[in-house]
Formats: sequence, C-alpha cells, structure tokens
Amino acid sequence: MKAYLKQKNNFGLQNFAKMYLTLLNGTGFVFNVDDYMELRSKHRIMGAPVGTANTKGWSPNQSTLPVELSIFETQLLLEENIAKLVDKSQDLKAKLTAEKQKEHKADFETRLLGQEEALKSEKLRETKRYMDKILAGKRNKLLKQGKKEIAEALTEDDVLKKMSENFKFDRQNALVEVPCEHLKDHSAQIVPGPIVNVSSLKYRIFKDLWKRGKYVTSGDAFGADFLVYPGDPLIYHASHIVIIHESPIIKPLEMVAKVRLSVIVNKSCVFAYENENDGEIHYQTVTWYNPSK
Repeated sequence: MKAYLKQKNNFGLQNFAKMYLTLLNGTGFVFNVDDYMELRSKHRIMGAPVGTANTKGWSPNQSTLPVELSIFETQLLLEENIAKLVDKSQDLKAKLTAEKQKEHKADFETRLLGQEEALKSEKLRETKRYMDKILAGKRNKLLKQGKKEIAEALTEDDVLKKMSENFKFDRQNALVEVPCEHLKDHSAQIVPGPIVNVSSLKYRIFKDLWKRGKYVTSGDAFGADFLVYPGDPLIYHASHIVIIHESPIIKPLEMVAKVRLSVIVNKSCVFAYENENDGEIHYQTVTWYNPSK
C-alpha cells in the first residue's frame, strides 16, 4: 500500500506522513509492529491490541496486533500529520480476477511446500540427533528376525534415506498463515476530513493532556473520561482519573462520589472544564482529606 501511495504523487500525495492507519469500524487500526512501537514510544499513543496468538480464542493477557486506536487517538494523529487514515475496503472487496486467483493459489501452494520442507528438515535433524539409539533399536529388531547380515550392514545413511522416502506431510495439519499485514501492495483511498467533532470538549481535553506530555487512555473502566499515566502504562499505574464537566460548577454529591471513587482506586481525581470567559481548559485536582488521620 505504501508503494502504491508513493506512485500517486501527481495527485498531491507526496507530502503525506509515512505511517498509514487502516480504517475499520470508524477508527484507525495499526497492523505494522514498527509503526505501533513508534506510536507508543515516540508519540505516547497506546491503543488497544485486539489480535490474539491463542488458538483457543482471544485473551486480554495474550493480545497482539492489530492495535485498535480510539477515535480521539486516530484524530490526533491525523491533525499532527503523524499518520494518514486509509480506506482499503474498495480494493479488498473487489472480486478477484482469474489471474489474481491463480496468483493467490500459487502463493499459497508455495507456503505449504515451505512448511513441508521445514518439517522434513526438522525430522531429519531429530533423527541425526538420536541416531545412536535409532540404529541400536533397528539392529536389535533385525537380529530378532534372524537378519544378522542386514543388521550389521545398516548405516546412518540408510536410516536417513528410509526416513526421507517415507516422510509424509498431511496438509490437513498444515499451519494456515494469517499475516498481520497484507502480503501484497494494493490500492487504498485517503480518508479526508475529521472522524470526530474536533470542537467537542472531550476531544479538546484529550488533545490538551497529550500536548502536555501525558499518557492518556480511556477511563471507562474507572467511571471516568480519561486515565492519565506518568509514563508508559506497561510500567506505571495511572496516577489520575479525569472527569469532564461542561462548567466549573460541580454538585457536592457528585464531587464526593467521584473523589471517593478515586480514593478506592488509589488515584487523584481531576475535574476538567472550559472557562466560560476565556474558553480555556482548566483542571482542578481534588483529594480526599481525613482529619482523623
């Protein structure tokens, strides 16, 4: 896909960012591990791995690529020109031509033959590793059958040749490769325009926190709008929960409920709101005070 976009310079695509997000379910997905590591380490974009390497089903503890970005993360990357969002649906839904079908079948056959050769080589390697025991076993068996001359003449090359001739690869047990990225370059359309309301208070607060150098993720699991981390969430726990308010006026019972929640999860509670006078985003941190301690 990247090669395709580079060929489209005459359409004004030459200044596009080098990273491309795939549009799925209204947001961006990352299929390239190098792109994801760059987003995470350089741009503090976490996303959520939604793939799995577990054949028994998806598990949050064994999740892998692709990575689903939130709509806010996707929009931020577009605005900062870190990445571009592309729609591959038209090309991927197109009916394959006879030539393409033949090409895909040949490619699939090549991968199966590769598995067969790899398995055969591994079988031969293991046979060589235990050759002494295998030879002893086969010779003892021949001696019991009264074939002393054949037993004495049996060599390592005979064993390896026999194993190679009798080797069978059952394609029903072949591993079907499910590549993360598409194996072939294909066309894609740049998705123009924002995917969220960039003037919404929630998006502007997300962007403001990110520009302040924070690691920001969804706070749904804690009854908040966002979670803020002092560093990569793989290493640090969230330090703050962020509650968004349309105004600086907060009802006492709501404040008590949110602050008590933050205490339970061992985090500071931050109320974020827009100042009506200057339109600026403000933050108010509230902590629980127990005079008995």
